[in-house]
Amino acid sequence: MTLLQLEGVSVRFGERAVVDAVDMAVAEHETVCVLGPSGSGKSTLLRVVAGLQQVSGGRVLLGGADQSGVPVHRRGVGLMFQDHQLFPHRDVGANVSFGLRMRGGGGASYAARVAELLELVGLPGAQGRAVASLSGGEQQRVALARALAPSPRLLMLDEPLGQLDRGLRERLVVELRGLFSRLGTTVLAVTHDQGEAFALADRVVVMRDGRIAQAGTPLEVWQRPASEFVARFLGFENVVPATVTGAVAATAWGKVPVPAGSPEGEQRLLIRPAGVVLCAAGLRCEVVSRTFRGNHVALLLRPEGGPVLEAECGLAGAPAVGDRVAVTFAPAEVVVLPPGH
Repeated sequence: MTLLQLEGVSVRFGERAVVDAVDMAVAEHETVCVLGPSGSGKSTLLRVVAGLQQVSGGRVLLGGADQSGVPVHRRGVGLMFQDHQLFPHRDVGANVSFGLRMRGGGGASYAARVAELLELVGLPGAQGRAVASLSGGEQQRVALARALAPSPRLLMLDEPLGQLDRGLRERLVVELRGLFSRLGTTVLAVTHDQGEAFALADRVVVMRDGRIAQAGTPLEVWQRPASEFVARFLGFENVVPATVTGAVAATAWGKVPVPAGSPEGEQRLLIRPAGVVLCAAGLRCEVVSRTFRGNHVALLLRPEGGPVLEAECGLAGAPAVGDRVAVTFAPAEVVVLPPGH
């Protein structure tokens, strides 16, 4: 069942449409991440759903009910921001119970619920700790516990892990996904970090200039970007004009095999780095740079013809800067991009 429905939602500041006629749905128990560069409208969209930003047009429905005129505290949503927004003068327990007190209830139920939530987010027994004594990751967990305390029907996260270091961010993303799955929480999150979005989400929505550029599962969006914009936003740079005929595309890099059934004619072609394969004979290139990426090496290659190529190879036998190599292309990693920008 659909919990959140956006119908033609627009937000205008003067002549500028920050959100432009957006239609979107979030199902119950689903985690949707809205992804996009700064200025794409993703945070404004979140504020609209929360009731913090008025719409210029369209409707927001929660559980089928139009939210026009419904104040923030009556929407039944939980909010967690990038900067935590914890109360520094209150201890952890008082921060977590804040939402419960706003809703009303008995003091004994506060204590039990706070203890349960702190256990849930990995901070058992932390009720009496001062906020100032917490690390960034611990503050993030307290902010999450506070947002979950009133059992919101929709939890909304605004760049939830943006201020944390990479290692902690990667660990927390895994924990959050498991937690939301266990609780059956419906989540709408916004982030500019595609790694975070792809690890957390059941479905990803990519925004550009206030509109939805693509929506789909992380695998769908990664494997089949809907446009050159989406491909480049995801970090893919091997995009060139091509003329597709049958199973082959003519490009500045020579003949490139394309998947069966690809549209023919003048197209734009994406070759993911994993599809640029080092071999004994093929397109001759010079290695311009190489970067260690943990489980592989990222290479930047200057071919004899055409723009530079990004490639990946295993750690063993990775070529050095200045080496001459040859490459071919794996059709499974080639995407003929749909028309558009």
